[in-house]
Amino acid sequence: MTRYSALSLIRNALAGNRGWPRAWRDAQPRAEYDVVIVGGGGHGLASAYYLAREHGVSKVAVLEKGYVGGGNTGRNTTIVRSNYMIDGNTRFYEWSMKLWEGLSRDLNFNVMFSQRGQLNLCHSKAQMDAAARRGNIMRLNGIDAELLSRHEVRRMAPILDFSDRARFPIHGALWQQRAGTARHDAVAWGYARAADRHGVDIIQQCEVTGLIRDQGRVVGVDTTRGPIRAGKVGLAVAGHTSELAAMAGLRLPIETHLLQAFVTEPVKPVLDVVVAFGAAHLYVSQSDHGGLVMGGDLDGYNSYEQRGDLPIVEETMAAVKSLLPLVSRLRILRQWSGVMDMTMDGSPIICKAPVDGLYINGGWCYGGFKATPASGWCFAHTIANDRAHDLSARFTMERFHRGHQLDEKGMGPIPGAH
Repeated sequence: MTRYSALSLIRNALAGNRGWPRAWRDAQPRAEYDVVIVGGGGHGLASAYYLAREHGVSKVAVLEKGYVGGGNTGRNTTIVRSNYMIDGNTRFYEWSMKLWEGLSRDLNFNVMFSQRGQLNLCHSKAQMDAAARRGNIMRLNGIDAELLSRHEVRRMAPILDFSDRARFPIHGALWQQRAGTARHDAVAWGYARAADRHGVDIIQQCEVTGLIRDQGRVVGVDTTRGPIRAGKVGLAVAGHTSELAAMAGLRLPIETHLLQAFVTEPVKPVLDVVVAFGAAHLYVSQSDHGGLVMGGDLDGYNSYEQRGDLPIVEETMAAVKSLLPLVSRLRILRQWSGVMDMTMDGSPIICKAPVDGLYINGGWCYGGFKATPASGWCFAHTIANDRAHDLSARFTMERFHRGHQLDEKGMGPIPGAH
């Protein structure tokens, strides 16, 4: 690990960081690789890292049309949790949580993982019953969960609206202590640096324009920087999954939508946990800078634009004001949108594609950021071994043909929204 003195940090800052060493190489594309991963976000970089570290496949290239972490990895609300209840999701997201817990040490890079805990609020007796059921299933799967009373929630987050005038009275909450947040760009940088140190080429400003095929098999990619041959090609491109798959003649059970996020001007610490609102689709936390970071429902129309519409802004602001009255006095500092790929059941796809030589990692809906470590772990296993990892065995496309969907109903898309 490279260490810098305070004096060297100041000297580099005053010099405009011109002498600062690169965190990873600015690699030039080679003619051929064993594996090409398309997408330089968290999932693509994690896949490349685990391919090299766990499976010894170091002749790997990660191709990114823009810059590392410039897509959905840098356009989310940074929440990490494993409070799932459907068989197929429970063990997968819990493994992701365990990887998160050791990620900074593993990558030798501080991803600023803060296990501040998450409250899933309940506003009726029926919701309390549903939370108890979810919590029991979580605990049976070795996932921490605790059902809290109204008094316990108020003691933990007194800034919420517990007044007699509250539009949605808080009855209690399902609490996961190990949940929290992480620094999204640090996650991308950490995986990029670690993958680079295992010999992976990270190639930015390199857009894939087509797939090279030989007798039906994918054997490489055409890019804006020339053709690149590969034994295997993996797609980890979030909202653009269907576009890349279409190059191989595949039509996926995926729609692309926008998901907006917002941050307020900074205030003193008022909320030291993550809160999910049980009366509307809203989740909110306070960043280290003091801003309240919040997100809501997705925009209802299909789009690849990284911008949202005003009805969702109004809906999200109304929800957060119902939950946190103090927000009415704050200004929104900025707003952004991610391009999100939605499967029909809200659960992802990690599998070998029906076209030889092609592998797909997509359809993450609301679960993408928190799944980053386990997604890369399982996708790397799938690519290296040509078979699914046990943790991702149910994340195949065939489930849509069989009708065996994995719909969490409330932990991802709202029923009917997809």
